[in-house]
Amino acid sequence: QVQLVESGGGLVQAGGSLRLSCLASGGTFSQYRVGWFRQAPGKEREFVAAISRPGANTIYADYVKGRFTISRDHAKNTVYLQMSSLKPEDTAVYYCNADHVWSYADYPTRTGSNWGQGTQVTVSS
Repeated sequence: QVQLVESGGGLVQAGGSLRLSCLASGGTFSQYRVGWFRQAPGKEREFVAAISRPGANTIYADYVKGRFTISRDHAKNTVYLQMSSLKPEDTAVYYCNADHVWSYADYPTRTGSNWGQGTQVTVSS
């Protein structure tokens, strides 16, 4: 099982950008599909984006499509979430999730058991 640590969150003005990182350790990360999720106060966790094991395939939730980009660097055991044109409604704790059983296309229906601790993103208007 991999351990996941998110970083890169912070406070940014609307229209700004942030890049989140999800660093994995303790497993062969290239064998894991990875998804990003977020949870705002008082709301349920929602899917953001996912990437396949090789990194060639990605999917996005409609509300971030065209603004967010997910990518991975196998040499660094890291998956990134580049966020641009941020909106106040993007404010949430962002989590990465990984597992080696399902396909990236199985997100968000099937999530793995490996979650990071989350990183806070706050977008001010």
